[in-house]
Amino acid sequence: MGETPEFPSTTQLAIVDRYGNALSMTTTIEDGFGARRMVNGFLLNNQLTDFSFVPERDGKPVANRVEPGKRPRSSMAPTIIFDAQGALKMVVGSPGGAAIIQYVAQTIIGLVDWELDPQAAVSLGHFGNRNGNALLEEGTRAAGLKEVLETMGYKVTIGEMNSGLAAILVKDGKLLGGADPRREGLALGN
Repeated sequence: MGETPEFPSTTQLAIVDRYGNALSMTTTIEDGFGARRMVNGFLLNNQLTDFSFVPERDGKPVANRVEPGKRPRSSMAPTIIFDAQGALKMVVGSPGGAAIIQYVAQTIIGLVDWELDPQAAVSLGHFGNRNGNALLEEGTRAAGLKEVLETMGYKVTIGEMNSGLAAILVKDGKLLGGADPRREGLALGN
C-alpha cells in the first residue's frame, strides 16, 4: 500500500443519454482543493499525492518515490462494457485511490457473474489485497471473512474502504442505476 495517503477527492460520473451515448468519467484534483492554488478560476491538481511520501524503506528506495522523469501512479478505471454484438451493457467507475481497480472489478463481477442489480452491486462490502494484508470493509459482511482468511494464513486488516461507485446496467431495454451509499451520489433517470 505504501505511504501514499488516500483523500476523498475524486469524482466518478456514469451517464447514458436517451440516444444511447455512454460516459464513464473519473476525475480528480487529488485533494479537496487540489494544489490549494487557483489560476484564472481553476483549482490546480496536486499529482504529488500519487507518489509515496516516504522515499526509502529499510535503506532501499521505494518504487513510487518522487524523482525526476517519473509519472505518478494512477488507478482510475472508468469502464464501459459492450456485448458481443457491440451493444452497450454497462457503465461503471469509482473514486477510491489505489483501490479503484478492485472496486470496479468487484462491481463488474457482481453485475455479470452474480447477476446483481446495480444498486446491490455498488453496495457490496469491499474486500481486496494490494500486495499486503487482506483488506476487509468494516461494518459489512466482508468483515465476517476475517477468521476464515486468518485460518488460511492471511494477515487481515478491517477498516474503511473509501469507494464512490456509480453503475448503469442496460437490461431488457431499460437503464438500471446504482450510486454508492458510502459517498454522496445519486442514480437518476426518466
